[in-house]
Amino acid sequence: MSAGQGSTGNVIAAICSFFVPGLGQLVQGRVFSAIMWFVAACVAFAITWLLTLSLLPFGWFVVAVFSCINAAIYRRPVA
Repeated sequence: MSAGQGSTGNVIAAICSFFVPGLGQLVQGRVFSAIMWFVAACVAFAITWLLTLSLLPFGWFVVAVFSCINAAIYRRPVA
């Protein structure tokens, strides 16, 4: 799929991960990483929701940014 950092595949994956954490990793074929990012986003959302007693998805947004960065800088291991 993607050749390395800055490739079109990584840019698309990063954009996907910004909207749904883990989706970009899933696009890159990294299923376990995708599940972990999504679970982290759900936990962060729940914690911030409980702390602020509102639907402010600040925790989700923070995890989404880090997931986006992770997808953007991913380099495929050389086989």
